[in-house]
Amino acid sequence: MSRTPKDPELASRLSRRNVLGVAAGATAATLLSGAAAQATSPQGGTSPGHGHGHGHGHGHGKGRAVLPPGRLGIQLYSLRDKVSTLGFAPVFAELEKYGYDEIEFAGYTQGSAGAITLSQLKRLAKDHGLNPIGSHVGYYDDNNPGAYTFAQNLTKVLDEAEALGLKHIGTASGPFRYGSTVDGWKRAAEDFNTYGAAARKRGMKFYQHNHAEEFSFATDKPKVRLYDVLLAETDPDLVYLEMDIYWAFCAQFRFGKRADGTPAPFNPIDYVLKQPNRYPLFHVKDGTRNDAARDGYDMTDVGDGDIDYKNFLSRVTARTDRGRTYHHWQTEHDNPVESFAFARKSSEHLHSLRESRCGD
Repeated sequence: MSRTPKDPELASRLSRRNVLGVAAGATAATLLSGAAAQATSPQGGTSPGHGHGHGHGHGHGKGRAVLPPGRLGIQLYSLRDKVSTLGFAPVFAELEKYGYDEIEFAGYTQGSAGAITLSQLKRLAKDHGLNPIGSHVGYYDDNNPGAYTFAQNLTKVLDEAEALGLKHIGTASGPFRYGSTVDGWKRAAEDFNTYGAAARKRGMKFYQHNHAEEFSFATDKPKVRLYDVLLAETDPDLVYLEMDIYWAFCAQFRFGKRADGTPAPFNPIDYVLKQPNRYPLFHVKDGTRNDAARDGYDMTDVGDGDIDYKNFLSRVTARTDRGRTYHHWQTEHDNPVESFAFARKSSEHLHSLRESRCGD
């Protein structure tokens, strides 16, 4: 189903890992025969790692790998169609073949594939060499006291994260619970500090994942960027960030000017380089530049777009000696054409990136 990787380091690791999960792999082979054909068809993309040649440095050379070993994950929301119909076991078998090291959950159920307990889910991930690194949970649903959110059921959310052995537990919800004013975001920051303190007591890190709107401006103080309020008002020892790189670049396009038209440029990577320890997790999501689109980009498979991941990963991981062990990189596509093809292509592209030897 998956191609043999060109990266010797990846090929060696996969040869060791293929020993694991034989039974699950056999099940996956039966269930996925049709999906695999689609994933390797021209429509699914048979040239992994071949972008459109927009000059963002694919770097298929002989230098050191840009992607640190053991740190490639995937947000399972990208594979929700497969999880809901096939179940976690066949999905994890595929991810193992594609060279993934980690997974980030977007729920713990598998739809028509049947019930699965948290202990079974944890064991299944381990059997396929996948480390559950984090999970996305809702921030709040104030109209539903039984909602599975941090605000309504913090203890249950943390209990289940702990049962799965997660090191990070977070939300992809924006801090808009109390509106888009500075004071509203200060209140949301207080919530996040509370969740962060509770997570820390259990040995976990609470994190917030951005979309573009977090970089917009406060409605009561139009010169103040809301993301800056979040950073300033949350305790850096309690609240961490997962930068979705694609949405951050969309925000750069959308919110590079204030409402009155005055320039307010920013570079997403500058936030990371200023406070690198606040960003343990990243979403690696690609986009083709389209100035006619609202967000300035059209989402695409990683490696097929214009976001320079070779440069981004290199600069972040080079900032300190811990850069190649501290950060975790989760591939994602909100609506891939074929989700297994997306996962395979993204892994092969990122593993193919090499640092330049002569500074080219």
